[in-house]
Amino acid sequence: MPLTIKSTQYGAFALLLNFMEVNRETIEKLARLSRLHFSEEEKMEIQTDLQKMIHFVDKLNELDTTGLEPVLHMSVEKNILREDVVQGAVTAEEALSNAPEKHQSFFTVPKVIRK
Repeated sequence: MPLTIKSTQYGAFALLLNFMEVNRETIEKLARLSRLHFSEEEKMEIQTDLQKMIHFVDKLNELDTTGLEPVLHMSVEKNILREDVVQGAVTAEEALSNAPEKHQSFFTVPKVIRK
């Protein structure tokens, strides 16, 4: 069953699916590219899973999406951000007053990166 997904609906993924046949060679190529080793049983399972995913995306092509805008977010809610307001701040001296070690106006911390 050939896939006929409109590339404008699903982007580059759809273009890939139009030319992709999930077979043993495809699974072996994916394994080689990802530097993973699979047993024969795992390869068959991966092939079945990929075929199911492609079939699912193909089912989406049956929907009439004429006039629908792409969905960028799952919710219509937008972030409601408050204005930045400067409030009480701590002076450098106050911040450094409890520091176990300091150098001028900086905190001194143990070295964590070794060369």
